[in-house]
Amino acid sequence: MIESISTENIFKALMHPTRLYILEILHDGEQCVCHLEAVLGNRQAYISQHLMVLREAGLVEDRRDGARIYYRVIKPEVYDLIDYASRLCGKEPREIMKGSRKICPCPKCNPIANGTPSTDVIIVKEPESSNDQFS
Repeated sequence: MIESISTENIFKALMHPTRLYILEILHDGEQCVCHLEAVLGNRQAYISQHLMVLREAGLVEDRRDGARIYYRVIKPEVYDLIDYASRLCGKEPREIMKGSRKICPCPKCNPIANGTPSTDVIIVKEPESSNDQFS
């Protein structure tokens, strides 16, 4: 059940750094939970708890596609609020540490996991063995 959107709920949702990181990741568009896991390096249960707070604040919504659940921001104005708060503190907006990423199993990042080989994949074929090769 979605609580009514209130100032208190929005600020509560923005109080935790993990939720700010999640919103930053979602800034690029809809993402699956497994992608959030890979980028943040946290367990699915931990991320789901934070997504629930963001959903109850009316900032994100989810959709299911098979076994995957995708989230997207439905109130993009939240980014103006986050940017303003960062400027108020004299800081630049937070940026995810790209070096901390694990291999992401989601179809967006890893097309092979979805059964669709990427054009960037190179398949190396072993040379056929020949008995004459070492004679």
